[in-house]
Amino acid sequence: MYAEYYNLTGLPFQLTPDSRFFFESSVHSKAMAHLTYGLNQAEGFIVITGDVGAGKTTLVEHLCSTLDPQQYVIARMLSTQTSADDTLRLVANGFGIQTDGVSKAELLRRFEDTLIANFNDGRRSLLVIDEAQNLTVPAIEELRMLSNFVVNHLPPLQSFLLGQPQFRSIMALPELEQLRQRVLASFHLGPLTETDTRAYIEHRLSLVGWQADPRFTDGAFWQIYRETGGVPRKINALCSRLMLFGFLEETHLVDEQSVKQVADELRTELGDVTATAAEQSVQGAKLPAAPDGDFDRRLSKIEEKLDRNDQAIKRALALIAARMDKDSE
Repeated sequence: MYAEYYNLTGLPFQLTPDSRFFFESSVHSKAMAHLTYGLNQAEGFIVITGDVGAGKTTLVEHLCSTLDPQQYVIARMLSTQTSADDTLRLVANGFGIQTDGVSKAELLRRFEDTLIANFNDGRRSLLVIDEAQNLTVPAIEELRMLSNFVVNHLPPLQSFLLGQPQFRSIMALPELEQLRQRVLASFHLGPLTETDTRAYIEHRLSLVGWQADPRFTDGAFWQIYRETGGVPRKINALCSRLMLFGFLEETHLVDEQSVKQVADELRTELGDVTATAAEQSVQGAKLPAAPDGDFDRRLSKIEEKLDRNDQAIKRALALIAARMDKDSE
């Protein structure tokens, strides 16, 4: 809805990782240098950690998008708490290997054959595992064993492990000493600075044809940084709602006050969910009713949200009708 209102060619603040929107901030530039160094070594493991929403997946997807598919075969796996054998099967599936009804011995043979075939075709095999903190120690050890494959004295497989900060604690376990010895590059992806936060927002907007509409004030950029702490996914969530807010209010200006208002609304929504969960978890105990004033405020916010939703639907229908009229001319 707001994309058409502001004459944008797309949605600039989607939460789904998209390498097209990669922004090389000061911290992401350092991370990319570590990735490139590790990739050039053509062996072992590369570890990237960072808080939820820091941009780990987007970072690696950007790197992968720059690689020649004639020279690299890339398998991706979103980690879950699976057994070591199931992890091996997921990895094999990522490389297009049939695993149904296959013994582990046969599966390893097929995996090695695939790596050798890729190597002989002049292509390196890369494995990208996201949410690596969910891997069990046996599963991590299984991945290490895969790095033992050698073709003509060279390793045909290299792995990227992306995880949340707790993955570093897992990596420090004594039983993973052999894996640590094979880590060629490791980097922790921190949040954006205040300067990078502004540049990040403007960068994403510019990629969808933004012509300073809506206009963000200096105070708005500062408040966005303050509300999100420079975490890219939080920035995306807040900015997406800000754009919707501007569309509903029919304004072409995003200022500090509007950022505060939208951020408060987001917190209220999340707070309502948290409160509900908390109420259900207190062993069935009935919590005291909220004071009348608090109830009135919550009811007012709900009514306001419903009114805005109604406005959004009406505006969307009007846009659709206008587009249909234009197409029929």
